[in-house]
Order: sequence, then C-alpha cells, then structure tokens
Amino acid sequence: MTTIFVLTLVVLVVYGFICMRIIQEYDRLVIFTLGRVTGVIGPGLQFVWVPFQTARRVGLRITTMDIPTQEVITKDNVSVKTAAVCFFQVADALKVVIKIQDPMIAINQIAQTTLRSVIGQHELDELLSDRETINSKLQEIIDRQTEGWGIKILSVELKDVTIPDTMKRAMAQQAEAERVRRAKIVAAEGEMQASEKLAQAAGIMAVQPGAMQLRQLQTLMEIAAEKNSTIIFPVPTDLLEVLHQAVKPRS
Repeated sequence: MTTIFVLTLVVLVVYGFICMRIIQEYDRLVIFTLGRVTGVIGPGLQFVWVPFQTARRVGLRITTMDIPTQEVITKDNVSVKTAAVCFFQVADALKVVIKIQDPMIAINQIAQTTLRSVIGQHELDELLSDRETINSKLQEIIDRQTEGWGIKILSVELKDVTIPDTMKRAMAQQAEAERVRRAKIVAAEGEMQASEKLAQAAGIMAVQPGAMQLRQLQTLMEIAAEKNSTIIFPVPTDLLEVLHQAVKPRS
C-alpha cells in the first residue's frame, strides 16, 4: 500500500512538472481545452493540463517588420523605388491566435499593397517633402485592416526613396534655376533700395545747396588718401565769371 502511494505521489509530481509553465511578463498563453478556447493565462507560474489542454504562446512586445522595396508610379507619373518599416504590437492575444493563421505574412502583404496605393496618390515632391503625412496615412489604413486580428499598428515609416538618374538631373537643374531666380530678385531689391536712397539724398541736396559742397569736400578727402591720384577740383562757373570780371582791363 505504501509503495502504491509513493508511486502515485511520484507520478503526480512528475505530471505537475510536465504541466507546469513559466510565462514571462511579455508573453501570454492561449489555452485550448479539448479543442475549445478556454482562456488566456500569464504571466508567472501557470499549468496546462496535458493532454486535455494545449497552449499557444503569443508575444506582446513591439515587433519590427521591414517592408520590401516596391517600385511605384507616383501621381505625376514618376517611377520610384521605396521601402518602409512597420512597428506593431499584439493588442489581443486571443484574436491573434483564432482570427489569423500567420499574422506576420498577412501584415507584410497588406503593408506592401497599401504602400503602393498610398504613394500612387501623391506626387514626387510630396513624397520627398511631406513624409509625415504619408506615414500617418499608411499607419491608419494598415491599422484599420489589422484591428480585427488583435494587432495594433504603432507606426509605419518610409526609410528609402530612390528616383531615376534622369529625374535627379532634372531636379538639380530646377534647383539651380530657382537659386538663380532668387539671386536676381535679391539683387533687384537691392538696386531698388539703393535708388530710393539716392533719390532721397538728391532731394536733400536740392533743398540745401551747402550739402552738395560738403559732399564734394568729403569726396576729395577720400580721393586724397590715395597718393597716386590726381585731383581735379571743380570750380563753379559763377565763380569763374566773377574772376573774369575782376581781371578784365578797364577801358
């Protein structure tokens, strides 16, 4: 009797060890009892009563998935190659197990088709300059489709956009033309401001004749700083007339 009790105890202990599961904080076990879902357990020490119960482990940590390079035609008929990366997380472990057979493949396929569709709705300039809007639209569309699977799409990021060499040269020429245009506009604005200042100075000199004389003297001082310069001092014509009358012999 004692031997049977000991054997029974040993069998129960061994069976308990076989059924024992240690589940990490970032994992959950979906339990099937005789083929039917009976719950989700974890984390910590749990028991799966085999052979009546089976378990499917599901990870809850954020997963990163690379979306392969796609060749897409933009809205303005430019062929580009682009790749992206998708970040997602399991929100409902039960749905992930019973609603979808292989969530990784499904998400990858949906991400590829959505990437081609969304980029085809935007022009090349938007693709290069407004990635935040495109990323948000990709995340929203993919998340709407995976919500029923218990998966939450956290973000989708375009990570590479390759354009043809001919388009690169055309864009470089366009950028150069834009820089030349801006330089001409700045130069024209400078000329306009300078002409306005000269007009104001001319108005002041017309009202104050002495200002012209002072400006002439200042110019002479600036020229005198150069030792190899010849200075021609302008003499007013009225002064020459006075001198002519003074030296003219009287009859």
